Amino acid sequence: MKNRGNQTVEGPNTAPIQARTKPKRILVVDDDSDIRQFSVDILTDSGYEVDGAKDGADGWDALQASTYDLVITDNQMPRMTGMEMIGKLRAAYMTLPVILATRYVPRYELSLRPWLEPDALLERPFSNDDLLGAVKKFLGPDAGGDEVKVSLLPRYL
Repeated sequence: MKNRGNQTVEGPNTAPIQARTKPKRILVVDDDSDIRQFSVDILTDSGYEVDGAKDGADGWDALQASTYDLVITDNQMPRMTGMEMIGKLRAAYMTLPVILATRYVPRYELSLRPWLEPDALLERPFSNDDLLGAVKKFLGPDAGGDEVKVSLLPRYL
């Protein structure tokens, strides 16, 4: 396709080129396998590339092995809490945003160590829309559609 003034001319071997963007990568860290899988499904169905980790230690290992655009983590988990993982991220100067999605927000711990403040808090129970809204705040529009197969997913996590 060639542009001559206000005219668009198509040649025999030309086609419009659309820029393809890679899906944003998200790591979901939660020791509750059902919640972790529901979050992975919601985000995957919305066009993101998502990995899951069963606790903070596995999440930290995943962060060492791959590159992510966002981390969503629970706090109270075995082997390494979400707050401990945030501490390791900050100590390693990793700048990716972190959403702390938890039932028990560690307000006292955050008051003592404000540098561990996550980029966003998502208190449970939260809706699918709350989760997607928090993610889009940091990653922008998803790579796929905005339609989530609601019939396959729980309304609240």
